[in-house]
Amino acid sequence: MKRKPYPSDISREKFAEIEPLLRSVRRSTKPIELDLYEVFCAVLYLLRTGCQWRFLPPEFPKWQNVYAYWRKWSEPDLHGISVLEQALKKSGW
Repeated sequence: MKRKPYPSDISREKFAEIEPLLRSVRRSTKPIELDLYEVFCAVLYLLRTGCQWRFLPPEFPKWQNVYAYWRKWSEPDLHGISVLEQALKKSGW
């Protein structure tokens, strides 16, 4: 099901540039079943609007799944920089 675009979304082309970075965080033992583009756009929506997790619009993946990815992507590396921060900078957000 195609959802309506939000002003916080990035293009699929821009996402293709940062997707390997975001995928690097997950363990490779289990295949990814969610569209990471939709998950990332949901995170951008939350950052832009400041809404609560449970009030994430229903056309995005479940808030619990988005939150789980956000937690993983927000963990800082040895230099104190998270994958999410790197992805946001690389996407020009």
